[in-house]
Amino acid sequence: MIKTAQNMQILPQEKLIMSFTNAEVAEAFETIAILLELEEANPFRIRAYRNAARVIQLLPAPVGDLIAQKKDLTDYKGIGTDLAGKIKAFLETGHIPLMDELITHYPLGITELTKIGNLGPKRIKMLHHELGVSSLKDLKSVCENKLVRGLKGFGEQTEKKILFEINEILKKGESKRLLWSRADEVAQKVVTHLKKSKDIKRIEVAGSYRRRKETVGDIDIVISCSSPKKVMDHFVSFEDVQSIQSQGITRSTVILRSGLHVDLRAFKEESFGSGLYYFTGSKSHNIAIRKIAREKEMKLNEYGVFKGEKYLAGKSEEEIFKLMKMDFIPPELRENNGEIEAAMNHLLPDLITRENICGDLHTHTLATDGRDRIEDMALKAKALGLQYIAITDHSQNLRIAHGLDLKRLKKHIKDIDEANEKKLGIKILKGIEVDILEDGSLDLPNDILKELDIRICSVHSKLKMNRGAMTKRILKAMENPYFNVLGHPTGRLIFKREPSELDFEKIIQTAVASGKFFEINGQPDRLDLDAEHARLAQELGAKFAINSDAHSTMELNFIQNGISQARRGWIEKKNVINGLSWSLLKKLL
Repeated sequence: MIKTAQNMQILPQEKLIMSFTNAEVAEAFETIAILLELEEANPFRIRAYRNAARVIQLLPAPVGDLIAQKKDLTDYKGIGTDLAGKIKAFLETGHIPLMDELITHYPLGITELTKIGNLGPKRIKMLHHELGVSSLKDLKSVCENKLVRGLKGFGEQTEKKILFEINEILKKGESKRLLWSRADEVAQKVVTHLKKSKDIKRIEVAGSYRRRKETVGDIDIVISCSSPKKVMDHFVSFEDVQSIQSQGITRSTVILRSGLHVDLRAFKEESFGSGLYYFTGSKSHNIAIRKIAREKEMKLNEYGVFKGEKYLAGKSEEEIFKLMKMDFIPPELRENNGEIEAAMNHLLPDLITRENICGDLHTHTLATDGRDRIEDMALKAKALGLQYIAITDHSQNLRIAHGLDLKRLKKHIKDIDEANEKKLGIKILKGIEVDILEDGSLDLPNDILKELDIRICSVHSKLKMNRGAMTKRILKAMENPYFNVLGHPTGRLIFKREPSELDFEKIIQTAVASGKFFEINGQPDRLDLDAEHARLAQELGAKFAINSDAHSTMELNFIQNGISQARRGWIEKKNVINGLSWSLLKKLL
């Protein structure tokens, strides 16, 4: 639940202005957007709050720091004077008057219901007014008592689907884990605090965070330092600490106000590498490595590698791998899923890196649901070192995103041509994210599709079709000669929507045979394909486009999320199409 003055202890103003993360401030604005939807407010007003939430999450520094530095928040597109005032008020008081007013109409817990795929604002209002539903717990109860099926427009099957989704959410215990991107914001804030201590020599965030898992349950930080007690005292003084679980000389654990556990472990310089390796994990990887060490009559633990009492290695991870006679295993691969054998036999994949990426093939602008102009997106991509950027705004079927019809797309193509004529130092590709319709046809005619450089083909509707129907839908779309890349292939949203059911092997085989490609989407709640599907696809001969799916210049950095996801899927640079120069990619497309 969003942290507000109603469910937390308010601290003095000078403390509180630093105690909210950008994600928490953004969540408050998203909550307002949801409550305004229930009020059937002006759609543009709703969109303004939703856009502001997205901008806040992407700010280059904690919003409290920006205000303390007297930065003008209105310099960030999507935040006007009114919204900037609301952000400051929330940081100072834990309140936004509009949210307080809306909560008098609808309880805050009702926003949880938006996690259920079948429930839009009208249905949520009906459940609230007819059955008194104000939370997921309430909804679970009325479904179990078979009360929902009696409401107009629901029925028995819908009730069963809702109950299934609730149980899936509760089973995952999503409140205990954060998206990697949100955990990153917390981790960096803690690291920034720790680095104020002059006693720290080396510091790394370990655990599932370092392995770039899609979600993170807690934060593990490893340090080497000259005075562990001083550092531990400094650590527990962090402003976001809600409670101290333990505090010792070499280890302390705190719980932050967000509910996230943070564990700090201090090592001597000679053990920093082994400590980092041990606490990066995964557990099954560590067990397998320790077994290999025992077979070599050595002992490997968080303090180093030993033969009897003799210390052999531990200052760095690299020297541990060298001692084990294996290649260095990147953290993203450490899941005991074949990486150890590959390292021993010098067969680890040549993983894609940020330096290998030449362009971004999936971005959006003001023409549909993006927030920046074509030229702004291009110049930012150039500043990030890219050679080309594809502008792929939505097609007409996605009305909620103000998708492009035939007439507007023709104008959009001219706009891109005009931007290229300005010689901005980066190639701007003419593209589209075209909807795959229910029958497998594409949302725009081939006559216009052939004028484009690239087509990202995506499913945005009817995502819960059965396995056979959805597979047939995508295979039919792949028959189109202008189909290039299958966008966010499974349609999942982490914590929000399960992936569509697909015969994925059949889709891979068809894609490989017909020269189609799979996207690895860098949006934090998509990361689609997941690592397992990506690895399978590569093994069967597929190639990939790693994209940001950016809706603003700030989101272009999301391409790094896609790269990390690709690395977890063992994706090699030779199999990434936007690792090619435009002249080579053009031939491939």
